Amino acid sequence: MTATTGLSSLPGSGRRHPTPRPSFAHLSRLSDDTGLFEHARHAIVRRGHGYCTDDVARGLVVTSREPEPTEEVLRLAERYLAFLTHAQDVGGAFRNRLGHDRRWTDEPGLGDWWGRALWGLGTAAARSPAPWIREEALVAFGRGATRRAPTPHAMAFAGLGAVEVLRRHPGHADAAALLGAAATTIGAPGVDPLWPWPQPRLTYANAALAEVVIAASQLRHDGPPLDDGLRMLTWLRDLQLRDGHLSVVPAGGWAGGALRHRHDQQPIEVAAFADACATAADVTGDPGWEVGVRQAVGWFLGDNDVGTRMWDPATGGGYDGLTAHGPNLNQGAESTLALISTLQHARRWS
Repeated sequence: MTATTGLSSLPGSGRRHPTPRPSFAHLSRLSDDTGLFEHARHAIVRRGHGYCTDDVARGLVVTSREPEPTEEVLRLAERYLAFLTHAQDVGGAFRNRLGHDRRWTDEPGLGDWWGRALWGLGTAAARSPAPWIREEALVAFGRGATRRAPTPHAMAFAGLGAVEVLRRHPGHADAAALLGAAATTIGAPGVDPLWPWPQPRLTYANAALAEVVIAASQLRHDGPPLDDGLRMLTWLRDLQLRDGHLSVVPAGGWAGGALRHRHDQQPIEVAAFADACATAADVTGDPGWEVGVRQAVGWFLGDNDVGTRMWDPATGGGYDGLTAHGPNLNQGAESTLALISTLQHARRWS
């Protein structure tokens, strides 16, 4: 049986669900002494697909967020940090894909994995209870923070790492510059009330862009107006509510005026929404954003378009996606990390 933190009441649905505590059992199952395997068939790891910096970085985020980590969670954080420092080159870029034979299959770059690596490193540098992890993570973050990626998502993920560092080290100049650059790359919301999003299409982890703008408004003296980020997140929230429950933009993305499919919803989208709502709640004190966090938790517990649970209580793993007929029962790293990340917020707002 999985321990629970109590019952979460989910506004609009009338349902109550036991809220599980974040479990790291499946994350341990997917990890070895090198890193975190990307894929699983059901709950069994698929070693042939190897590791990726993207997921290892997310693993460092959630293990560093634990306020009182067990010995096993602390060891996972050390392992993930070692992977990221091995992936980083002297110029601050990162390789992304490592085969099970421990050979890199790509060259260092500044894609999404660079941004997520800085997010993981920044979170570890700010939140890890282990000083040796904080120290090494801050060094690696500083090496990567001087670089700039051309895409809004990569910069948004890097910006989230900068936010973490600035909350602990307000005078960190490279983190401040990176956060400012991230907000600029994301851009300001448009004037059209029907499409205020700064990009012409919603893609993936959309709420992360709004979260960076919200955080930058507080941590940069010359940052964007707080209302810019809140307007983005409010529009995204309203767009993704259906009959009181969360119905996120699917894996294929969506542009205004096009048919919006409801299938192939990804856990990463839900986790990004939970993170952004938690930041908005902290910044504004508005309890309405706490409702958003609970709705994200509820999506995993069964308050979604299909009315099905999106995690496996027997393993602690998260299911890989919500199809029109139910969950994709594979329990890969990305979905499991999204589950853990979202449930970490439930400790405050369930």
